[in-house]
Amino acid sequence: MTTAGGAQVPNTAVSTVRGKAQRELVPRTAHADLADRPEGFDPVAVLEVQGEGRLEDLLWLRYQRMAADRFSFLRGAAAIMAADLSFGPSTDLYVQLCGDAHLSNFGVFYSPERRLVFDVNDFDETHPGPFEWDLKRLAASVAVAGDGLDLTRGGQERAVLGAVRSYREAMRRFARASTLDVWYAHLDVENALEDLDGSLSDEAARHTQGILERARSRHPRRAYEKLVVDTDDGPRIRSDPPLLVPMRELAEPPNAATAYGFLVDILRGYESTLPLDRRHLLHQFTPIDAARKVVGVGSVGTRCFVVLLLGRGGADPFFLQIKEATDSVLEPFLGPSKLPTAGQRVVAGQQLVQATPDEFLGWLDAADETGSDRHFYVRQLFDGKASADVLRFTAPLLGSYAQVCGWTLARAHARSGDRFAISSYLGKSDAFDRAIASFALAYVARNRSDHAALTDAIGSGRVVATET
Repeated sequence: MTTAGGAQVPNTAVSTVRGKAQRELVPRTAHADLADRPEGFDPVAVLEVQGEGRLEDLLWLRYQRMAADRFSFLRGAAAIMAADLSFGPSTDLYVQLCGDAHLSNFGVFYSPERRLVFDVNDFDETHPGPFEWDLKRLAASVAVAGDGLDLTRGGQERAVLGAVRSYREAMRRFARASTLDVWYAHLDVENALEDLDGSLSDEAARHTQGILERARSRHPRRAYEKLVVDTDDGPRIRSDPPLLVPMRELAEPPNAATAYGFLVDILRGYESTLPLDRRHLLHQFTPIDAARKVVGVGSVGTRCFVVLLLGRGGADPFFLQIKEATDSVLEPFLGPSKLPTAGQRVVAGQQLVQATPDEFLGWLDAADETGSDRHFYVRQLFDGKASADVLRFTAPLLGSYAQVCGWTLARAHARSGDRFAISSYLGKSDAFDRAIASFALAYVARNRSDHAALTDAIGSGRVVATET
């Protein structure tokens, strides 16, 4: 079929053939193997290299958080797993990868219509790549979470199989759906719970409601009560070092006017990346104060700030998070980003993958404390965002949550990739599911070993995990 101008209209039959042809090049069973690492590969060295350019006074906290348990280690070890994925087989069925699709990077947040939705919510490592890289990261996180919950190998396998089956079956449905239906598909949490009423166990229902209650409580007014103190000069962000350090304490020499000027310059650079209506809305708020904030596990040591703005008085707060964006951990293996800055890469990736991206998502470049250029992206803080504490799950709850994440990841990939080819490659049988489950179970042992390597490095003094 061609257009009036003679151009070819994409043919789903061609995509289907392409997907089946990939089975010859990269058999589905090949994904069961966890490739050996090159001789001398040192997981701790990968983390040390990542620390270069980060804030040295916070690196100890990153190691401390990663050493806390094996799941936390996996969360912070995206660069290590990216290398492991590069050593193994890969299809050429590319999508916009989340890049770090572990269980804790899915969660609840508000859509622009103020409905609670469930989606992928971290895009620091987003990059185009083989669809199965995200799926293997998700599957490994399910198995490692099961390991942390002391599930048997069979229990871990069942949870992983459920997640991958959910992905495969969802991708098949998306291949049958219209392009616009796929683009606008999302999981409305409140409606989904109404549909599930009566089918959840009491424990699952309590846990789910707990997540929703935390999400509803994470709004600007609640953030104001948590992060702000009243002073003679007006509201200011409280000091709680090293987790929260106001700009006035970071400026050298301490100078409130200099810190405020820095804040205004940052917002001016950021607002130019917003649509005109969002700029108009942003201009209705006045920037008051900012602070450096520690977030996450793997991100600790990157520069991250929270900004307090006020609308009409103290009862009208608004918070923005400004987070440093560095090169994706996938770029050494999949090639550099085609976008000019890391901040743009994160924003573009999030807008492509998420069904309801943050309306205040933007980027900017700014100089750091040494005058070197840094890339940042900006989003709302405390806008209903909440994720599950997976290490408090039961086995059935882990399985159910993993399936929801599998569906969500399939929806994300169907937006940016060739859903017909991916569905064709996956097929109707569980051959692919079982291969990914074998990979994930093998990764549990590797993650245990890597976690032990980090704790040994801390014990020997090679890396420091306490504040000095």
